[in-house]
Amino acid sequence: MLEIQCSGTPYEIGLTHGRLAKEKIEGSIGFYARLFRESCSMGWAEVLQEALKYFELLKRIAPRYLVEINGIADGAGIPFLDILALNVRSEITFGLFSDTSKGVTDVPSDGCTSLGWLAGSKSFLCQNWDWRVEQSPNLIICYISHTGVDIPDIAMVTEAGIIGKIGFNSKGVGCCLNAIRCRGLDQSKLPIHFALRTVLESKSRREAVKRVVSFGVAGGGHILVGDATGSTGLECTSLWVKELPMDDEGRVCHTNHLVLDKSDIDEPPWLEDSPFRLERIQELTANVSKPTLDTIFEIFKDTQGYPASINRKQQVNNKPETLFNIVMDLTSKTAQVTFGRPTEYDERVLLAF
Repeated sequence: MLEIQCSGTPYEIGLTHGRLAKEKIEGSIGFYARLFRESCSMGWAEVLQEALKYFELLKRIAPRYLVEINGIADGAGIPFLDILALNVRSEITFGLFSDTSKGVTDVPSDGCTSLGWLAGSKSFLCQNWDWRVEQSPNLIICYISHTGVDIPDIAMVTEAGIIGKIGFNSKGVGCCLNAIRCRGLDQSKLPIHFALRTVLESKSRREAVKRVVSFGVAGGGHILVGDATGSTGLECTSLWVKELPMDDEGRVCHTNHLVLDKSDIDEPPWLEDSPFRLERIQELTANVSKPTLDTIFEIFKDTQGYPASINRKQQVNNKPETLFNIVMDLTSKTAQVTFGRPTEYDERVLLAF
């Protein structure tokens, strides 16, 4: 697994990312170009035109992130708009899905099962990230250290070229992501991957929640935020961000559908297995009296409902597969990442601050 260390100013961070992950960034662009073409009948030139619509808005609300994206582009020798398109790829699909005049009734989106668990003195944040196997070679581990500013250091697993994904920081603040496919897009709010980066730059769970709620999120998604004090789920739509608190057992469990009141949201049926996986992880965690990194990892190996199980397998009618699992111990500021399905992983990496 490629691990890159990026430090300095936003531009320098991006420049290092681009230089060290050039081939994998090219792989990410190739993957999404094929995906948009096959799933949405949309050429990459059209995707770039959609990405361009975000530039002026993001320059107002997130200029520092655009500087970093420009650095990635220069470091990799790839046009700026290609890198921006990677970072707003979710919002482009939301736009296609929400504009009924375009006739797009099905857009690809990643799956995932996530868990936040405060148990005694330990706070865990974990997930299986499910997506197309073809994108697996383009995953990287990215470490970020800002100089001259009071921003925590970051360790995250991301798709090469994308500035915010799944991981934690030196303050013990972490985040996970579940795709939610609902209609609606507000381009004046943060793209989901920008929102994840915002969490990763926060000094506490409370600060992260406040910032995401304040900025708002452009489209659907669930961001699970945690620190040593526990976890908060953030169900995001173009209209609102709502908080999902821990249950009586200190857990926040989530899959790929909204569980809070959504009476004002159009959420067409999508992954039929999402409610089942949610019930299943609640059941499995209820049977563990004292969670540890190892017992939690065992939960994410579960194959009930295979191939559309918590531990997912790509088959003809089931496109996503579990590409990595992460179990973060936010109390000790450590994490274990396994690449591949938990029952047949290729590599294990330990992260620590």
